[in-house]
Amino acid sequence: MSIESDLRKDGIQVTEKLDISIVNNIAESIANKLCSTFPEFNLNSTDLFLRLSRIDMYKAKMPNGMSEANYFYKNSSIYFNEDIPNEDLEEFAIHECIHYLQEIKDEKNSLIKLGQCDFTEFKVYGMGLNEAAVQLMTSKIIGIQKDSVKYYGINFSTTSPSYYPVECALVEQMAYLVGYNTLFESTLFSTNEFKEKFASSTSEKVFLAIQNAIDTILYAEEDIIKLNNKLQEIDDRNKKTDNIIKKIDKNKEKIALTFLRTQNLIISSYFDAEFNKIFNLDKLENYRNKLTKFKDYIGTAEGYTFYNDYYINKMEDLEEKYNILENGGLETAIYKIESKENKFLKFLHTIKNFFLKKTKITQYNYKKG
Repeated sequence: MSIESDLRKDGIQVTEKLDISIVNNIAESIANKLCSTFPEFNLNSTDLFLRLSRIDMYKAKMPNGMSEANYFYKNSSIYFNEDIPNEDLEEFAIHECIHYLQEIKDEKNSLIKLGQCDFTEFKVYGMGLNEAAVQLMTSKIIGIQKDSVKYYGINFSTTSPSYYPVECALVEQMAYLVGYNTLFESTLFSTNEFKEKFASSTSEKVFLAIQNAIDTILYAEEDIIKLNNKLQEIDDRNKKTDNIIKKIDKNKEKIALTFLRTQNLIISSYFDAEFNKIFNLDKLENYRNKLTKFKDYIGTAEGYTFYNDYYINKMEDLEEKYNILENGGLETAIYKIESKENKFLKFLHTIKNFFLKKTKITQYNYKKG
């Protein structure tokens, strides 16, 4: 199948090729910003410019709901929505240029890896994870601040309120736990470091479950876009439109449930494993801080109490472990509290009471499964 046929299949109709001077300006600016945003990666701006300036860039007619820019790996080209002014192209090019830098191809020029995404003969794994990781990098380069948003009934904060926000929220939870630098470096250079680090903190089975869940969300969102486009083609309300609306609603429910279940899996798998590694008071305090601050990364929905419930239970477990450590170490299982005036224990009680007050009597939970 020709490149033109592939583009038409995706609804892309090329209208013009960008002048080389425009491409060079975009390449130079993005190369410099990548170097300044990620100095720890020891990138070379001249090398990056030379690589990025080789990308063919086009303006094209795009279907509704599609990204404003798309990288097409089969011919290493970027296609921009024709409605984007030339002075705004760079902002949309960053994400796609990172995709170009991620590419790993075999001797037949077939794509085998793109950042966190693996291409096999039969299936693609990690597309959602990679898109979210690249978008988080893009947001960091642009300097987007966190914003509170609501999608599919879920409230959360994100640095990517317009592009892959739900996927980004889950990937940012993972990055908070094992390190943003690990995520970004592994994404840019297409290594398995992030996967291995997260899997070692939980398990490979858990990582694959999260990766698959993020893919599920990505593909459900793509289905919603296609269904909405079909709706726009129908003038009158009829049974066909009713069925399309039902499918859209079903996809939205699927996304919400998948998000919350995946979030619960991230919380429980990571913090359960880390709890077993607490052997001194410093580790205990670090654990408490990390679990407490995780609340800034979660998505909440009506009736959702998993994080609060989990937090309360873990504070009780920490109190017990604290007493054991204070009274001779883990090998000496002394469970009585020696001093009720201890500041740390008083803090634990205060936190538990705070969360207990916020937990509703009548509620439902989105549990793992």
